[in-house]
Amino acid sequence: MIDRERFKENFVYLDKEVVVEIIDIFLNEFDERFSNLLENINNQDFDGLKFNAHSFKGVVANFMDPVTIEFSTTLDEKAKNGDNAGLEELYNELKKGSESLAEELREIRSEFTS
Repeated sequence: MIDRERFKENFVYLDKEVVVEIIDIFLNEFDERFSNLLENINNQDFDGLKFNAHSFKGVVANFMDPVTIEFSTTLDEKAKNGDNAGLEELYNELKKGSESLAEELREIRSEFTS
């Protein structure tokens, strides 16, 4: 769940149109990002996973959703350490949390464009 106060603080100096554009980029890249993460996990490609997990962590950190940040941070750490234990479960939890984040972002986008 997005911490709305921290979200507002993070984007306070940006026009609503810019925030909407940032949200749109996240939503448009969502499926491809998760496809890449899953491919990295399935292929035990820790270099690719490290890159994609770290990139995703940076993106979701902007939206102030502590659950998604925690899962993406854990995935990033596991990738850095070459630790494959529980990766599929972690991926599923991250995807579930990120889908909730995406839904919240759609609501915020709607608020900003109405």
